[in-house]
Amino acid sequence: MSVLHAPLSTLGKASRLMSAIRFQESLFALPFAYTGMFLAAQGFPGWREFIWITVAMIGARTFGMSANRIVDRHIDARNPRNAGRHLPAGLLSAADMTALAVLSLGVFMFAASQLNTLALVLAPVAAAYLLLYPFTKRFTWTANLLLGVALAIAPAGAWIGVAGALPGEALLLSLAVALWAGSFDIIYHVQDVKFYTDSGLHSVASRFGVRTAVRWAGVLDFLAVSCLVALGVWMQLGLVYTAGLGGAVAALTVKYVVISSSDIPRMGAAFFRINAIVSSCIFAGVLATLLVEG
Repeated sequence: MSVLHAPLSTLGKASRLMSAIRFQESLFALPFAYTGMFLAAQGFPGWREFIWITVAMIGARTFGMSANRIVDRHIDARNPRNAGRHLPAGLLSAADMTALAVLSLGVFMFAASQLNTLALVLAPVAAAYLLLYPFTKRFTWTANLLLGVALAIAPAGAWIGVAGALPGEALLLSLAVALWAGSFDIIYHVQDVKFYTDSGLHSVASRFGVRTAVRWAGVLDFLAVSCLVALGVWMQLGLVYTAGLGGAVAALTVKYVVISSSDIPRMGAAFFRINAIVSSCIFAGVLATLLVEG
């Protein structure tokens, strides 16, 4: 009986690990990585690059989320909103999550080695940032902005994976992603403003208040869109790209309508869907532009 149930136990633990790191949300990060990849190649980069960049991005994100869960497990246990997460709830152990982190780091490093020298050299730098970022909420309100930098690794890394270089266009795209991701992280952590204040943790909302935090988020989104407009002009991406950018702006507008008309802590899945639409619209605009020009 125990032999028959062993595979189910293994599959069950794997399922819990994927749920704990919200593996399905890798799709949330991939569109901007693919945007960088397709722009660097000015079209489809080839199956080899496509596959290894995808593997690298999933490995990096899995490592980052695993590290985040391990580093923050004691904080999560005290936060009513996060106490049900797998580590504080006892559904997984720190050793389970550490094993996943080590495995995903190995996958990330190996995938980077299959791309080019610069990708391999910079992969440990990216991994170190992903490991250290979760600690920042303990001592600086800029933690929300630093999360944006973590997500900006995706388009920069994908561009490097194709071109073996990081030109100004790639930096501009990465800046746009950093601003956009910083904006939604500011709003996301409004949910925890009381807990953060009581626990001595730091965020824009706990430092400056909820109203100011939402204003900051709006400014960052405006700057992100400005960067994306500048990128379109710089790379002469044309009307199809502009249409995709228009879809992203519409989604961002809806986000602020939702914020102004509802309780932020209850935004839930709708908040993530809106942000997924933003990244998907940009990638769709880039992809369609390159296909039309090709």
